[in-house]
Amino acid sequence: MSYITQIIVPYDLAIHKMRIRDSYDWHQMAWKAFSDQGLQEREFLTRLDEKEEGYRLLIVSTVAPQKPDWCPTDCFQCKPIPDGFLKHQCYRFNLLANPTKKVIDPQKQQVATPEGKILRNKNSKRIPLVCREDLVQWIQRKGENGGFEVDPETLKTIPHRREYFSKKGHRGVHSAIEFQGTLRVTDSQKFHDTFYKGIGSAKAFGFGLLLLIPFTNN
Repeated sequence: MSYITQIIVPYDLAIHKMRIRDSYDWHQMAWKAFSDQGLQEREFLTRLDEKEEGYRLLIVSTVAPQKPDWCPTDCFQCKPIPDGFLKHQCYRFNLLANPTKKVIDPQKQQVATPEGKILRNKNSKRIPLVCREDLVQWIQRKGENGGFEVDPETLKTIPHRREYFSKKGHRGVHSAIEFQGTLRVTDSQKFHDTFYKGIGSAKAFGFGLLLLIPFTNN
């Protein structure tokens, strides 16, 4: 059994009373919905959108969350995801992701095995993808590994503003891209795993949740 949860938080409550400042604060708030579950690791995905009525926090989880104390009355809705929801062949999808690529400086120190195989570069870093071609290739690679293929004719790549956050005194930033379009499932088990594990990096900060609407491809 798995669950989709929606929490609506008015803007004035989130900013002035709850003092939520960034995506890391929302991550901590989401954890409070599972405080009585005894989770040792995060077993849920989240997504935050700004709607007319306030912030909308979506949560997909394999355990049922409980309404946290900070959640306003009548603003918490949790429903089980139907067993057959992930058994369709075609979906319209919406994905808020943090597409990146790793850049390695060959002049910097590298770590290698005794056989000479390069394992990592201590000075490598991830940089955001911004151009359309790179973004299309990124989602296509994720699809190949995740059991689906995206229809390039329907694909939209919409840049969002940068998401700044503070975690344990360290400042960071994520570049958000919204992907919209249609997809076809090519491997049902991989697709099932992808839906619950999420796509891309920074999943703890509200990225990677695949929103789906089944449709029939005539």
